[in-house]
Amino acid sequence: MLIDFFYTLRSAKLPVSVKEYLSLLQALQAGVVGPNSEDSYKIDDFYYLSRCTLVKDEKHYDKFDQAFAAYFKGVETVADFTQDVPLEWLRKNLELELSPEEKAKIEKMGWDELMETLKKRFEEQKERHEGGSKWIGTGGTSPFGANGYNPQGIRIGQEKSRNKSAVKVWDQRAFKDYDDQQELGTRNIKVALRRLRKFARQGHADELDLPDTIRSTAANAGYLDIKMVPERHNNVKVLLLMDVGGSMDEHVQRVEELFSASKSEFKHLEFYYFHNCVYDFMWKHNRRRYSEKFATWDILRKYNKDYKLIFIGDATMSPYEILQAGGSVEYNNEEPGAAWLQRLTQAFPKFAWINPEPQGLWQYRQSIGVIQQLMAQRMFPLTLKGLEDTMRLLSK
Repeated sequence: MLIDFFYTLRSAKLPVSVKEYLSLLQALQAGVVGPNSEDSYKIDDFYYLSRCTLVKDEKHYDKFDQAFAAYFKGVETVADFTQDVPLEWLRKNLELELSPEEKAKIEKMGWDELMETLKKRFEEQKERHEGGSKWIGTGGTSPFGANGYNPQGIRIGQEKSRNKSAVKVWDQRAFKDYDDQQELGTRNIKVALRRLRKFARQGHADELDLPDTIRSTAANAGYLDIKMVPERHNNVKVLLLMDVGGSMDEHVQRVEELFSASKSEFKHLEFYYFHNCVYDFMWKHNRRRYSEKFATWDILRKYNKDYKLIFIGDATMSPYEILQAGGSVEYNNEEPGAAWLQRLTQAFPKFAWINPEPQGLWQYRQSIGVIQQLMAQRMFPLTLKGLEDTMRLLSK
């Protein structure tokens, strides 16, 4: 049974060795994972044991999870989250679909009114509601709940975004790191990034300088005089800030291709993740984004102004997330995102924003217009021409 499991992991391009597989078998024989009452192993315990034994680097966790789920079909992963909102209120029986005319008739609340009304609903509501316009529920036009429609509400208990109009999200969400080992479908992205290259010779002299060797040998009456120089490296420094999760899930493949190309082209590359807009902290690993935060102030102090600052994100969010203190969909930020974007662009004069959203849709997203103003119109589409224009701007 486990031999097939081993080959499933290998087919998913996980670097699992025979030695690690044997270590897993030894752990099972030693009783590290105990059998349950049916004399079989608990799948959750086996999952953690096999991941600990077989996966050497946490960047492969996502591939392991996919391969594990594909092999052990029918196994469900249970997450134990504390829910303040009763799940019964959010049971999905229907999804509301409205015509453009019906949507236009629904009025949206302002920020203060929205927060005050949510507080009142928690105090007053005692049971589940569906299809209405007032209470926390499902399938209606209320600004609070799931699987309905409201031009400006708070999403609670919904699996993913449907209308991209929520100003806050009540649930704790888990994002995946972008895979920097993604196989590129084309080399054109690398070619576009090479416009930013700036070579310099640094370090030990370990490369033969053939022209200088010939010149020195000739000047030395034919006696060989070998000259060495340091190897040439791309000396450009890049600070890459990437939006992850939510509406960015639609663009994962292209962003991973760009991320892979960036890691291979730029020797001095630093990267961090954010969600929707930059606030007072960022993170490097999405699995640890709550436990290992990097203060934005520290990032501003750590890197010199010679770094090229590149944002990657669709800039699709509620304008409150950019302009309002407390506007983040996930927590109450003390300062608006616009303040942090301005600090970053002032600290790194060479900056640009790459947007994977089709450029024809930009005019219909209010938040994209706000970000464009904050970026001094330095926003480019994630296309080959857009990348070339970005590199040309940053290389000036």
